[in-house]
Amino acid sequence: MTRQKTLVLTGASRGIGHATVKRFGAEGWRVLTCSRQPFDPRCPWPGGEENHIQIDLADPNRTIEAIEVIKARIDGQLDALVNNAGISPKGPGGSRLNALETDLRVWGQVFHVNFFAPIVLARGLKNELVAAQGSVVNVTSIAGSRVHPFAGAAYATSKAALAALTREMAHDFGPLGVRVNAIAPGEVETAILSPGTDKIVDQLPLRRLGQPREVADVIWFLCSDQSSYISGSEIPINGGQHV
Repeated sequence: MTRQKTLVLTGASRGIGHATVKRFGAEGWRVLTCSRQPFDPRCPWPGGEENHIQIDLADPNRTIEAIEVIKARIDGQLDALVNNAGISPKGPGGSRLNALETDLRVWGQVFHVNFFAPIVLARGLKNELVAAQGSVVNVTSIAGSRVHPFAGAAYATSKAALAALTREMAHDFGPLGVRVNAIAPGEVETAILSPGTDKIVDQLPLRRLGQPREVADVIWFLCSDQSSYISGSEIPINGGQHV
């Protein structure tokens, strides 16, 4: 009997995270979900409640404490860690928080969730990832490489930093047999979309929004044996928005 593979996924409660749970569940993986919210009983996957960890990644102490909780549930081996959680605060009326006006405390909170939590979790679960010869996927953003009309300065710089961190992690985890990659979604149809996104879509080569399942498929690919020689990459998933 083969061992059931395990994924730890942050930011699991909606959008890309939700689709990722379903994708890995369909492949027979056990998925440990981590998010700020308690488990929602409406979530359709089996074993969801006992595999859920409520954690606020904006608080570094809570993030560090969660590592022991995760370790106690994964039996020494972790096949994949997907750092999907991210926050993108807005100003009054949903306005974009630019570099001139973003409060430093807000900037710090964004970096704790979007940048520091991924490396804290990966380092904390290093032995389990090595034992499984596992894979890490960091979710960055198209906003990490260009100024975006809605994503603010703190969000954009945190995602750019996460892209650089992905390279550093690939370099450092590689000799241990652990691959580290990133995906950079563009305009994906989730609750985080801002009014006016339709104007961006009109300019995309594919002329449509991405679907969360299309992103989840790439995450699955990067955690599967099909990508066994890919590490240190950042894959754009944006319908040609970057061209």
